[in-house]
Formats: sequence, C-alpha cells, structure tokens
Amino acid sequence: MAFLLKLGIFVFIFRSFFAAPFNIPSESMMPRLLVGDYLLVSKWNYGYSKYSLPFSLPLISGRIFASVPDRGDVVVFKAPPTQEQDYIKRVIGLPGDIIQMRDGQVILNGTPVPRVRVADIVLPETPSSACLTDSAAERTPDGAINCHYRRFRETLPNGKSFFTLDTDSLQGENTGTFVVPQGHLFMMGDNRNHSADSRFPASPGGAIGMVPVDNVVGKAWFSVFSTDGTANWLLPWTWFTAARPERIGETF
Repeated sequence: MAFLLKLGIFVFIFRSFFAAPFNIPSESMMPRLLVGDYLLVSKWNYGYSKYSLPFSLPLISGRIFASVPDRGDVVVFKAPPTQEQDYIKRVIGLPGDIIQMRDGQVILNGTPVPRVRVADIVLPETPSSACLTDSAAERTPDGAINCHYRRFRETLPNGKSFFTLDTDSLQGENTGTFVVPQGHLFMMGDNRNHSADSRFPASPGGAIGMVPVDNVVGKAWFSVFSTDGTANWLLPWTWFTAARPERIGETF
C-alpha cells in the first residue's frame, strides 16, 4: 500500500509539473499532427496554473512562473468556454496583435504572413481519418484510397515556419479584424479549413474564440507513438502493423 501511495504521488507530480501524454483526436492540426498520434506535452515552458494539474484541481491561484508562448508554438490548452476539453492548436497571435484572414492568408499587424505553395501532401485514408473532401480522394490500383491536399509553408515574423493545408472548403478564409486582448492568445489549426479555432466565437465542444493564457496546459514536446487505426485489440500482431514508426520521436 505504501508503494502504491508513493507511486501515485510521483505520477501526480510528474504529470503536473514535468510532462503529460496527449493523443490527437481530430484532423485540425494536419499535416503536422495526424489522428492517432500520441505525444508528450511539457509543463514547464509557460509556468503553471490549476489547468496544469490533473482534473484541473484548484491548488494553484492564477499562474505561477508565467511566460507567454511564442508565435508558432504548438500548445495544449483547456478550450473556452467550458474549460473542460483539451485542445491543441498553434499560437498565431499574442496580446495586442491585430489579425485578419484574407483569401486564406494571415494578416498579422497589417502585414501578410508569407505563404508559399509547396508540393501537395498525399496521406492514406485510414479507419480513423477519412479524406476531408470528395475531390481529395483518389483510389489506387490496389483499391486503397489516398487523400491529396494542397500544402503551403507559412513563416511568422519570428522565423517560425510550418506547413498548412488548404482544402476545397472556404470556411474561415476571410474574416473581420481581431484584436487579441491582454492575457489572451489567438490560436489556429494548421488544417485551416477544418479547424474550430479563434476565428470563430467560443461554443461548447466547438470553436474557442480568444484563449486565456491561464488556460494553457503545456507545449507539444515530441511524439511517442502513432497508429493508423487499423489495430484490433484481439489480434496482437496488428498492434505493430498499425504503428507508424516514422512519426515516432518527432519534436516540435
């Protein structure tokens, strides 16, 4: 019993102040993150709040050792307005920034963020992630389906560069102007047409509006496992055939 108690205390401290696991449930951060990716989230980068603790235990008032994420960081946070679900998005705007979307391009403080078309990305359709649009789907000679998506490289003013996707949908490609309030962040998914993010008003289980810095849980650190969703728990060998080893160990 004493051993279990000590183990429980160790796990609580580790998950609260060092790192915690997180799995990707949706396509909103494609192509950087795929459904079925599992990663560790580091807790020390931006300080600690009650949302750093398991079950959001109210043991910390406000935020201690606080710092603001950099633009381009990929972070996990408690999603407004309920602060109950964990979301993962990329930081695009910091407090005081002025942001707008024009024809799919981010306008940051009046300056368009460089957006360069690169080679399309081709991803296999899996049981856990179907092609996002009918036009993206292409059947191969062996009967499998590949998903073709237009890909762009964006580079923020601090030099942080990453890939984004643009599908047939026009959702969120043109918006009004947003001013990020003090103590808040403007978050976006890399899969721009399929991300409920700060471009849209916060709603339970949906978009998030502006995210308070205090809601930040931690920073995406590195991938520890990835599965394409074809595993069957009753067939142990499929646990290995479903793995995507090329995605394991990727850092952020």
